[in-house]
Amino acid sequence: MAINPINQDPALLRRLLRAKDRMDAASHEEWPVERLAQVSGVSGAHFARSFKQAFGTPPHRYLLTRRIERAMALLRETDRPITDIAFETGWASLGTFGRTFRDITGSSPSAIRARGKATPHELGRVPACIANAARRPHLTTAVSEKRRLAADGTNKPQQQEIP
Repeated sequence: MAINPINQDPALLRRLLRAKDRMDAASHEEWPVERLAQVSGVSGAHFARSFKQAFGTPPHRYLLTRRIERAMALLRETDRPITDIAFETGWASLGTFGRTFRDITGSSPSAIRARGKATPHELGRVPACIANAARRPHLTTAVSEKRRLAADGTNKPQQQEIP
């Protein structure tokens, strides 16, 4: 995610990055806006506004992206039960995990696991940061918006595939 420096103080951007780094390091934890605002040393409303302006997505949506990204990696790389993966990546309910996962990626967790095992990718020469960015789910619309689009018959998966 590129930072949009327009009208943002460099000191504020550093504080926003501090909060973003905390979410990245512990995406399985709860990160309400007030907690993130404390990390950044600003008010909750100012944090939410500034984070979205800087990173192009609201803090909660960014956290969902990180959780789903981590779950996808665990599904591809381990044989651990899906329930364990859901709880490890910060979901309090298996049902919420499955529904949100499907809404964001267009596939169920078990389908992602099966697809990963059926078509192993040779990514040994690709830097991990590039491979992870290519696999990152794209949350350009809210999950509730995706459900509305699905009801209208216009929902398309947001996950891009790696050949």
